[in-house]
Amino acid sequence: MEKLLFNKRQRFRFKRFSNKGYSLFSCLGKEVIVGVLSIATLSHAKAEGISTQPEAASDSLNHIEVKLDEVVVTGSRAPLTALQSAKMVKVITRDEINRAAATTLNDVLKLAVGVDVRQRGGFGVQTDISINGGTFDQITLLLNGVCISNPQTGHNASDFPVSLSDIERIEVLEGAAARVMGTSAFNGAINIVTRRDAVSCAQAGVQAGSYGTVQGDASGTLVTGNVSNHVGGSYAQSDGGTPHSDFHKGRLYYNGIWTTSHVDLTWQLGMSRQDYGANTFYSAKYDDQWEKTSHIVGAVSARIHGLPQQIEITPTAYWNRFYDHYQLIRGQAGASAGENYHITDMYGGSLNAHATWALGKTAIGADIRRDRVLSTAYGNELDESEWKDIHGSDRKYTREGKRLNTSFYMEHNIILGGFTLSAGMLANRNSGLDSKYRWYPGVDICYRPSDHWKLYLSWNKALRMPTYTDLYTANAVQQGDVNLSPERNDTYKTGVDYRQHGFSARISGFYSRGTNMIDWVYETEESTRYHATNIGKLDNMGVSFEASITPTAWMPHAWVTRIDMGYARIHQRHETEQPIYRSLYALDYLRDKLTLSVDHRIWRLLSANWSLRWQHRMNGYSPYCKIDGKIQWEATHYRLFVQADNITAHRYYDLGGIRQPGLWVMAGISVKL
Repeated sequence: MEKLLFNKRQRFRFKRFSNKGYSLFSCLGKEVIVGVLSIATLSHAKAEGISTQPEAASDSLNHIEVKLDEVVVTGSRAPLTALQSAKMVKVITRDEINRAAATTLNDVLKLAVGVDVRQRGGFGVQTDISINGGTFDQITLLLNGVCISNPQTGHNASDFPVSLSDIERIEVLEGAAARVMGTSAFNGAINIVTRRDAVSCAQAGVQAGSYGTVQGDASGTLVTGNVSNHVGGSYAQSDGGTPHSDFHKGRLYYNGIWTTSHVDLTWQLGMSRQDYGANTFYSAKYDDQWEKTSHIVGAVSARIHGLPQQIEITPTAYWNRFYDHYQLIRGQAGASAGENYHITDMYGGSLNAHATWALGKTAIGADIRRDRVLSTAYGNELDESEWKDIHGSDRKYTREGKRLNTSFYMEHNIILGGFTLSAGMLANRNSGLDSKYRWYPGVDICYRPSDHWKLYLSWNKALRMPTYTDLYTANAVQQGDVNLSPERNDTYKTGVDYRQHGFSARISGFYSRGTNMIDWVYETEESTRYHATNIGKLDNMGVSFEASITPTAWMPHAWVTRIDMGYARIHQRHETEQPIYRSLYALDYLRDKLTLSVDHRIWRLLSANWSLRWQHRMNGYSPYCKIDGKIQWEATHYRLFVQADNITAHRYYDLGGIRQPGLWVMAGISVKL
């Protein structure tokens, strides 16, 4: 007998949302809860998203997974839906950050299989970050879409002005992205998206542990009408875990949002300051170096929408200031003792616009940025009448370097069924090179044969100008070169995504063809100073695999709640006529990286996360395996945790002769209101 179903359920797909009184959700007369909306953000100047990495969303009863593929996000320079986006982006969500045994943002980035994090000291005090076999100077770092990279040196770029408690998600774009992010996105980009809570809330936390380490942080959000304000701050100090690596570091961050029917205005201000023992960070000959750095970032952006012909305009103004005080021997002042001071300013503005019309979506934009460094060592000699006083010192800034970077963008997107073609061009002129415009095209293609599969293919060109450190460094152990040529590359990338309820996987491959690559090298065995030089042609090629399994999607009471795994392998091919005995950075590429992370329940609200990272670096480094763990009790309004970094206390080297700390245990509490 046929059974009649009176409560048959059907799936609905909503392509547009509105808060009008006649909207569907309003007409229902009920509260509608949408489980999880996970949108990635990696765009030119706003935090609205590049791709969606679906998460298993659940309520407390039915564990229902919800995916909203039709939500509009920014695919490149013009907005595309998450389903249509042709970019491959790794998204590290806030949930993953909370579960990981991580104390800093740099620790979190180690979860991305394509990212190489070379940490010189504990707690991410000084960290080099690179992508797909590149160097730390070849990526762009962004905060809510605003560039915060340091044109003086990538060594200090990871001095982030935000704490982990301020971060909503982190997005990693692998490969050249000049036509979207500008020329500094040579090998990829990392965008940090801060929290934007819908209701007023607050949290505070404190933790303490090994090597005299203590850290405290607090943040809060105040929402009043259509205005939201978020502020957060943190402070940490430690003996450092290895000799002469003690540190003090503080951060303060503020973000505001004001929304109206036609204009959304956002602004942010961040500050960080740290001083630390630099051990043998920059030279194995000196084991008691010292450095103090500060970073200030400010930006204001508007999104003007609701204009005729579906036109949207986004103007942005931004400013970064970096302070750097370095002593080759701690406590010894003066140029003859290797002491240097630097102030670097990076300020500019951008204007972007896009329009939707019958033939697709077209975007145009422009960005003008001025870089300026005042220094005791970097730049051209100033006339004595132009010397600037250095606060807290009897020395003066006697050198100056300036560059004006001008970029124009154009891009068009065609969407036909399951096919997306995104093609564009960057025209760039840098006064540090010459007055000519150079062109950097790029094409991204994706095809979706079904809801489960997505195929990618892309080609992009990029250029990187030498940093001021590359050009002007001159001391007992390093010598820059003012005649360095810019680096250039072509990057080809392909990949496949597969996803279904409770499971997702990605396999990808890339080939990056570089010319005029820059490295610091010893030319001969007898050399005593590293020289910055163009080392010729350098090709990086590699493959990677990532998978995520959520057993609770099929078995709600499963003991293991999530498993993440990944593996990447890179091969390098180098051709040069330059004599090289030893490389300091470019040829020290990370050939193999294996990651494995397991989350499981223990009892009631008690859970654990265990992560393993095995990696093998070339140029004389030994492979090593590192295991971290975290056990936490997470209730609605508080969280207690104990975490251990390097559980096996393995003493390893990942950069020069700098030995990394052994077992580092931290315990803490976080309270949410």
